[in-house]
Parts: sequence; C-alpha cells; structure tokens
Amino acid sequence: MSTSEIDRLCINTIRTLAIDSIQKANSGHPGTPMGMAPVAYGLWQKQLNFDPADPLWPNRDRFILSAGHASMLLYPLLHLTKTQAVDADYEPHHRPSVTLDDLKTFRQLGSVCPGHPEYHLTSGVEATTGPLGQGVAMSVGLAIAERWLGTYFNRPDHPVVDWRTWVICGDGCMMEGISNEAASFAGHLRLNKLCWIYDSNRVSLEDRTEITFTEDVATRFLGLGWNVLHVRDANDEQEVLQAFDLVKDETSRPTLIVIESHIGYGAPHKQDSEKSHGDPLGEEEVKATKRFYGWPEDAQFLVPDGVYQHFADGIGARSAAKHAEWRDLFQRYRSAHPDLAASFEAMQRRELPAGWEEAIPSFPADPKGVASRVASAQVENAIAQKIPWMIGGAADLAPSTRTWMTFEGAGDFQPRSPGGRNVHFGVREHAMGAAVNGMALAKLRPFGSGFLIFSDYMRNPIRLSALMELPSLYIFTHDSIGLGEDGPTHQPVEQLVGLRAIPGLVTLRPCDANEVAEAWRVVLKAKHQPHCLILTRQNLPTLDRSRFAPASGLARGAYVLADLGGAPPRIILIGTGSEVSLCISAAERLAAEGTPTRVVSMPSWGLFELQDEAYRESVLPDAIDARVAVEQASVVGWERYVGRRGAVVGMHTFGASAPIKALLTKFGFTPEHVVEVAHQQIAKYAR
Repeated sequence: MSTSEIDRLCINTIRTLAIDSIQKANSGHPGTPMGMAPVAYGLWQKQLNFDPADPLWPNRDRFILSAGHASMLLYPLLHLTKTQAVDADYEPHHRPSVTLDDLKTFRQLGSVCPGHPEYHLTSGVEATTGPLGQGVAMSVGLAIAERWLGTYFNRPDHPVVDWRTWVICGDGCMMEGISNEAASFAGHLRLNKLCWIYDSNRVSLEDRTEITFTEDVATRFLGLGWNVLHVRDANDEQEVLQAFDLVKDETSRPTLIVIESHIGYGAPHKQDSEKSHGDPLGEEEVKATKRFYGWPEDAQFLVPDGVYQHFADGIGARSAAKHAEWRDLFQRYRSAHPDLAASFEAMQRRELPAGWEEAIPSFPADPKGVASRVASAQVENAIAQKIPWMIGGAADLAPSTRTWMTFEGAGDFQPRSPGGRNVHFGVREHAMGAAVNGMALAKLRPFGSGFLIFSDYMRNPIRLSALMELPSLYIFTHDSIGLGEDGPTHQPVEQLVGLRAIPGLVTLRPCDANEVAEAWRVVLKAKHQPHCLILTRQNLPTLDRSRFAPASGLARGAYVLADLGGAPPRIILIGTGSEVSLCISAAERLAAEGTPTRVVSMPSWGLFELQDEAYRESVLPDAIDARVAVEQASVVGWERYVGRRGAVVGMHTFGASAPIKALLTKFGFTPEHVVEVAHQQIAKYAR
C-alpha cells in the first residue's frame, strides 16, 4: 500500500469513527469531523510534537479544538494514536485515554467522550472548549505562556521550552467578538508560535454563512498583524502540509491558515431537510457516505488493519524521539542549572517555591485604614517576588485595580520584553479571562483584573476555569455602590450573587487589609480551583485584631469576629467586605444600649459551605433567630444565612450617581439604619 493510500485509509477511519459515534448517540455534529479530517490528520501525523505515551510532556505542542462541537474530530485521533490516560496527580493510568468502547458511548452519561471536549476529563484534551471563541482566546494565553516560560527558563544550548500552539476553529469562532479581541492581542504581541487553522466551510447552524457573515476574514487578520495563508482544498494534502511548514518559517507574527472545506459528504442541508449540519446523518446517509469513501457500508466502528501501526510509526515514533531528545536535554539542563530545573519541575506540579508564605505582610490596626485594592497590591508585590511564574495584569485598568507589579525587575510583557511580569491586556475583558485560563493551562499562576461590573464580560471564561479546575485568579475592584459618582452603569449589584452561583469558584470579599492578606494565602494554596478576589475602591478600617478574631478565620469562609456586649448574643449581624466595619459600628451601639450582639465576617459563602456542621453551628447558632445581613449587593441568596424571616440590608435596585456618603444614606448603609433593622428583628423573635 502506497503512502497516499494508507494516509487516505487513516483519514477515512477518522471520518467513519466520527460518523458511527454520532449516529449511535443520535446526537452530535458530523460535518466538521468529516470535512476537516484530512487537515487534522496531516497536523497530528506529520507535524504535531505530541507524545501519545505521555500526553503531559511539558514541551509538547498544544492542540486546541476551538470548534468544540466537532469533538468527534479529536476523540478518534486520541484513540487511533493510543494516547494514554493520566490521573489528577499527573500519573499514568496505563490505559488508553479513549478506547473504541468509549467512542461507542459518545455523549452518554459517564463517558470520557462528552459532547464538547473537557480538559479535566479526557487526557489529550488541552482545554475545555464549548462556547465558540473560547478555544482561540485560550490559545493566546498558551502562546503567551510559552514565550514567557522560554524567556525565564531557557539558557544557551538548553532550550527546554520550545513548543507551538495549534488551533482548529470555524466560522462561529470568527463571528464571536472574543476571537477578534484575542487576535488583536496576539497580533500586537507578535506571538509567532501561534497558529489558528480556520475551517472556512461557509455553513453555520442556521444556514449558509452568507446570511450573516460576509466579511473578508483574511484581510481583517492582515490588519491585526497576522501572517495569513490560504489553502483552497482541505483534501489537498501537499498544500496543507506546505502551509504547516510556512507557519514554522514565520518569525514575527501569529499565523491564520484559511482552509476551504466542505461540511461533509452526505450531510443534508437545512434548506432541503429539517435537519441541520448539527444533526446525525441518519442510517441511509451514513451508508451513502461510506460508499463514497469506499468503505463497507454496514461496518460499524471499523479500524482497518495497518491504521494503528501507521499512527504508531508516524506521530508515535516521531514524537517519542523528540521526547527522548528533550529528556536528555533536560538532564543536561538539570546538571547545569539545578535551581531552575527544580523550579520548572515544581511548576509542572503546580507547587510554589518554599517560603513564599513568609512574604505575606501583616497590617497594624488603623481606623482610617486602606482600600482593600491597595492592601492587595502590597500583598501581591510581596509574594510575586517569591513566585517567579506569577504573571498577570488588567484590562487597561491597572492604575485603578492596583495590580501592577512594581518591584525591580518585574517589567512589562511586550514583544521586545517577553520576560516581563505585567501583562497589559488592553480593553479586552473577555479575551483577558480566556487568556488567563490559557496561561493557567501552561502551569503559570496567572491573574487578570478589572472592575467588578465588567466581570459580566468574563462570565464564560470564569465559568470554564471552574469547569477545568484551573487555579485562575480574577481580581475585581470597585466592588459596590461605594465607587460613587460613576453611577449605576459602573456600580455592581447582581454580580456577586452571580459569581457565587458558579460551582467550584471561590469568591472572596475581604473586610480589611489583613483579610486581604489571608485571601491571597488561600488563593495561592489552591491547585485546582479558581478564585475571584473582590476589592474596594474606598478605604476600609484595618481592624484591631487584639480586640477582634484573627483574620485567618477567612480560610473557613465565615467566622465570629466578636461578641459585643456579653454572651449569649441576642442578634447576629453578618457582613462582607466594606460592610463588616458598618456591622461593627452598629453592634457597638446595640451593645451600648444593652443588646449583646455577634458580628460575623463572611468573606466567602463557598468556603463556609465546605465547613462541617459543627463549625457552621458555632458561627451561626440555630438558637439565635434574629439576624441581619449587610452587603452592598443584591439580597438574593442571603436567606440561606438569615432565614426566611431574617433581614437583609442590601440593594433592591440599581445604584445612582452621587458622592458615596449620599449613596450610603439613600440605600440604608448607615449604623443608624442597621440598628433600626436589628431592633425590628429582635422584636420579631421576642419570647
């Protein structure tokens, strides 16, 4: 059998495995796997440096399927290359990541072949891609990481970091605004080891793209500073492989390869059928398609003789040799640069340098205090000097979010200074969130920052960070109506409850500088969990911890700050962030009039819910019915902690444009109003 014949056989195996899996599930998208199989095969078999025997090899190329609905393009590749499964501790399972039986359970409960690829579920999947555009944007973060890591770790004759990021995307990715943000950023940074392979098949879920999408994508990307290549037929193996070679020759720009494909032979068009390209083909179309490929039309999940071996002789042998060369290189690197090698290996395990916690500062009591964004800046700059691979920045708001790293040598990440620690994302919140996830996928400890109101622009990447169990950090400042005159367009109300609703995401709203310090301790100890750090613009008193409980209580989500006026308390005041000091002021008034009052600081609902029942009861005893929660945000959800008949001093409307003191009075965030509400609660539960 000639090379072209075995290549064609392998390509059609990918196609028919995809067809059979989708048909058996009666669910899925067959078009792109069929149309782009030749391109994906050429990339994996003849270009990609990816060792199926060790899918976590640090110097592997990254392949991202941004068109995540086409997951049946990736799963057959993982199966045919015999990619091995790896557990959460990065240890091999000594079994295939995707078996033939797994392909047969596509989109079924418990399958490692879900409808869209999931990073934490299936070894060989480099990123969870579902919402279109997220994959291409995460790839920019991966490319940033490769460049930064190479600058930091590589030494003459020891290039231990040298990999590429390849992406397959489609028309949907190109329509989503996040892709333009991400492409603009990548073009500015000149990320030449990044390549997006654009499947230009001119079909979207509704119809032909001509009804919505008629722009010249190639010209747009040229304007964004990209190298643009054009392949007129996805089935032209020689032209596809030549394009891949040209990508590697490009030294100053990311590359977009526009590849013209057809959505898949035999797939009915919506104009001619009630089906769309997102539907299984149907039994008759499956048979017709297989006949077109010269395939036995009744064969199911057929892998012909020679296919497995051809993949083993191709990507398997080529990448194993590359991996072996790298292992030898790293051994020499370890001998020549033992400290750097140890750091590199620690980073791969998501471990931090010894002694990093010693850098966390503590803050003396101060009634005037500092804004929690200012305290966070001090903590960040202290610990970042101990954690070299902590990198991040803001969406054009660093002077306001105070997330600049200002210590000597921090520098800016730019095309001519790729070792800088400060990343200037520009006004691109959506792409920033995804890029942070990409950097976290490469084992950096990244963060992105902005105003809390703009977290709405980042909902998809924040949600995906939780789904992927990544230690991404999102720092949000200007956290309430306390920002004043900017008005309701910039004053967050519903954002906190929205973030708290995301499973697996820890949202922290510290009440003073020392809680901020403890929040950073919690954030950086996490290996598989994203965090949102919610900070104020306005000053907060730094509490006297000789009078109040230690700020280390933050790690448990909520803690008793103080019982004022004796015990047992008659009422509990619960606050977060800037409202904790308000609760203290109200509690002092209540105590002075003879009402024992407990003040609880609750910086994180999520962490509190992880505590055992005995601890939660010790903080919020069932016997104390009278409770008031105070937070400059939506009241939704607080009934969990104050009870159905409890009171919440919160926001029931949007804010307003006015000086902060006027706003606090208007919306009831004053000691007098909190005391009044407390009296009402006490009277309600009087025996």
